[in-house]
Amino acid sequence: MADGGPEARGGIGDSLVDALPYIDKEYDDPGLKDAALQLIDEETKRYRPTKNYIDYLPVPRESFESPLLKIEMDRLASRQPMETLSMKRYELPQPSAAQKNDVGAWQDSVSNSCAQLEHQNERIVNLELLSQYGSNEWRLHNELMSRMVDRETKELRSLKNQVQEVNWQRKTEQTNVGTQLEELNNHWMTLVYRNFEIERECLKVQRENEFLKRKAEERQGQQQQDDES
Repeated sequence: MADGGPEARGGIGDSLVDALPYIDKEYDDPGLKDAALQLIDEETKRYRPTKNYIDYLPVPRESFESPLLKIEMDRLASRQPMETLSMKRYELPQPSAAQKNDVGAWQDSVSNSCAQLEHQNERIVNLELLSQYGSNEWRLHNELMSRMVDRETKELRSLKNQVQEVNWQRKTEQTNVGTQLEELNNHWMTLVYRNFEIERECLKVQRENEFLKRKAEERQGQQQQDDES
C-alpha cells in the first residue's frame, strides 16, 4: 500500500494510515483476510471483560437530578416496583357510617363532589372546543409535520449526495494516481533488483580479488623459498 504521507500519521504510537481502498489489491487476498481475522480472534481471547469493567471511569455528575428524579433513581437502584396510578381523586365517597352525623365530613364530601363536577364541566368544554377547532388544528399540525418531513428528507438527500460526491472524488483521485504509483513501485523494485545484482557482482569481484591475492602471496612465498635454496 502506498505511503499516506506525514499528514496521515496519527493515533496510538503515531501509526501510519496508508490505506488506498480504491487501488489497493491486498484486500482481495484471502491470506491477508485470514491473517486479519486471526489477529482479531487473538485479541478477543486476551480481552476478558469483567462485570465492573467501567469502574475506572469517574462517577457521573448528579447535578441534573431533580428531587423527584432522584427518588425515582433510588427506586430503580433498590429494584422496587413503580407505584400504580392513584384514582382516589376521581372517587366520590360518602362519609362512613361512623361519620354520618359529622358535618365536617359531609362538607368535605360536598366539596369533593363540586370539584369533580367542575372537572367534568371542564372536560365537556374541552371536548366542545376540540369538536369545533380540533380538526382544523390537526390538519395544520399534519401540514407542519409534512413540511418538516419534506425538509429533513431533502437535507438527508443532500447529505447523501455530498457523501457520494466525496466518495467519487476520492475514487477519481486514487484511480488517477494509481497508475503513477504502480509505475513508481515497479521502478523501485527494478532499482532494488539492480542494487542486488550490483551487490552480488561486487561480492563476486571481492572474492576473486581475495583469491588472486592469496595466489600472489603463495607465489611470492614460493619464490622466496626458491631464492633461499
